[in-house]
Amino acid sequence: MQQETLEQIAAQLTRLADVAEARHAAEKPAADDGLTDHTLAYRWRDDGTLAPIAAPRLLPLDRLHGIAHQKERLVANTAQFLADRPANNALLWGARGTGKSSLVRALLHEFADAGLRIVEVPAHRLVDLPDLVTRLVGRAEHFIVFSDDLSFETGDGGYKALKAVLDGSLAAAPDNVLIYATSNRRHLLPEYQADNQAATHVGGEIHHGEAVEEKISLSERFGLWLSFYPFDQAHYLDIAAHHLAALGLDVDIGNDAPWERAALQWALARGNRSGRTAEQFARDWAGRQSG
Repeated sequence: MQQETLEQIAAQLTRLADVAEARHAAEKPAADDGLTDHTLAYRWRDDGTLAPIAAPRLLPLDRLHGIAHQKERLVANTAQFLADRPANNALLWGARGTGKSSLVRALLHEFADAGLRIVEVPAHRLVDLPDLVTRLVGRAEHFIVFSDDLSFETGDGGYKALKAVLDGSLAAAPDNVLIYATSNRRHLLPEYQADNQAATHVGGEIHHGEAVEEKISLSERFGLWLSFYPFDQAHYLDIAAHHLAALGLDVDIGNDAPWERAALQWALARGNRSGRTAEQFARDWAGRQSG
């Protein structure tokens, strides 16, 4: 009898503990997700939290030269997104220094007042995408999840996470989230000569092997592809002149002026003619002229 009474008391105490635990869980405040109404940009950190970027660089769109077509397409896609109309995830790929990242960041200057926000996610944290996307569901703002200089190696976990969020998963991105990525690789994965050896000819058509199909499948999940190509000499000098003008120097193009010769020597030393190279030259030249 005494044993039975002790068992009844223990059972009652267990029930009381369960009730207390449930009540405590219900009263516990929601975890801080790091999102605020006034923050324009965030960075996803390695510890799985969102860190506000206190002073994001708001680059005006009209400061970007030589990429008019790419600018028009991405601006239109983003405007559709903000108007709750159908829009596509975007992959900006091509030569380094041609304005891919700058174009994405310039969208914040153009559309911040319309509710656009950007979350930067480093490539090695793309495995966290499902968790990040869950935190953005139901917010009034529209978020671009931005991954810069994206590329994967074979077996990279971030590759599968991005692929699932883009398309092919029940936990796909919500209507207020788009993914924009930049890469020097069109298909985001290294391509080897051996991959093409598995291709076959069937009825006059080329059928890629499984390795190539797998690599193509990720980039194809981006509905909007924008290609960025190296600039020719005239294009490069035009961009350099625009940057010099923004820094207060009025220069002419086509007169073999000292600044033009210096700009070409600058590009030759760096091995490429790009928008980034032109901007770096303009900073150096303007600084030395004002010294």
